[in-house]
Amino acid sequence: MRIVEIREETLPISSSIRNAFIDFSKMTLSLVAVITDVQRDGRPVVGYGFNSNGRYGQGSMMRERFIPRVKTADHADLLDDTGENLDPGRIWDVMMANEKPGGHGERSVAVGAMDMAVWDAVAKIENKPLFQLLAERHGNGLADNKVFVYAAGGYYQPGRGIQGLRDEMQSYLDRGYTTVKAKIGGAPLIEDMQRIEAVLGMLRPGQRLAVDANGRFDARTAVEYAKALSAYDLFWYEEPVDPLDFEAQAEVAGVYAKPLATGENLFSMQDARNLIRYGGLRPDRDWLQFDCALSYGLVEYLRTLSMLDEHGWSRTRCIPHGGHQMSLNIAAGLGLGGNESYPDLFQPFGGFPDGVEVEDGYITMPDLPGIGFEGKSDLYSVMRSLSD
Repeated sequence: MRIVEIREETLPISSSIRNAFIDFSKMTLSLVAVITDVQRDGRPVVGYGFNSNGRYGQGSMMRERFIPRVKTADHADLLDDTGENLDPGRIWDVMMANEKPGGHGERSVAVGAMDMAVWDAVAKIENKPLFQLLAERHGNGLADNKVFVYAAGGYYQPGRGIQGLRDEMQSYLDRGYTTVKAKIGGAPLIEDMQRIEAVLGMLRPGQRLAVDANGRFDARTAVEYAKALSAYDLFWYEEPVDPLDFEAQAEVAGVYAKPLATGENLFSMQDARNLIRYGGLRPDRDWLQFDCALSYGLVEYLRTLSMLDEHGWSRTRCIPHGGHQMSLNIAAGLGLGGNESYPDLFQPFGGFPDGVEVEDGYITMPDLPGIGFEGKSDLYSVMRSLSD
């Protein structure tokens, strides 16, 4: 078997929302199709991938470096030992040939999107859901098809006040979510406290609120917020400082006894390891949000999970950023703690396959080959237009 073609398209996922750092009015992503010569029902097997929101599409890197390396490689160098399927690790090595270590930024996003497409193709060729394939190859053999999900939202939006925020959060709770997330750091502390208290005041027993500063604060401001937030029973206080300022992260952990969360903007195993070594995080309560679609893909994410095992962290403390079905499959197959979800935002790339509903904070994975993109009709129509 062989890869016939790799296609990429940059698409808009623009929205009028903003967090504490950026607005999404001009946001894009890269959609990738890896077309193989394997046939199913008279059509070639195609693997699809894309990068998560918050980082722009990286089509130029793919077209100039990563796609040509795969296309010009010997076909045998891209296959597993059986010669009947692709080998994600070997393809990753081909993509990263002649790349210097370090500098994990936009390059990791390009590779992550392509890696997702490769894994989708591999699982489809095996005719298995990706989560089952991962459980067999890299887990304990038993996939847990129930995955905890929380609803991410609560962005700052023009003209929307406290009642608008409450209405949004109530819509998530009405759809079966038990944990919701809202942004902080894009308004003065007193206004953010009003937003938090408005949401907390509407929650019932068993329902929780997380807050996310998107790395906006310096150490002093992050500590000021930490002291104020300590009065509330929050699910977590997310990314209070710059993601690479591990000393500041440790300072916040020193004054905030409740759960912290971070990691979505760390794009390699090495950066994740530095967070674990120097960020002051506590494995009994804090949460790790590394996102494979932004950090060189699942091949690298497996290295990150091995590093966490070596440092005494449970995989159940990982709830990836991104709200995409790739991380859902990883969570189900490899025993992560859950996954982020965007019920209404970044469509059609966010959300679940058609008919999948949230029940008491969990979804049940559908039995679909690959990542399951074909089960989400609005998303698959976009993907198929790229591969046809």
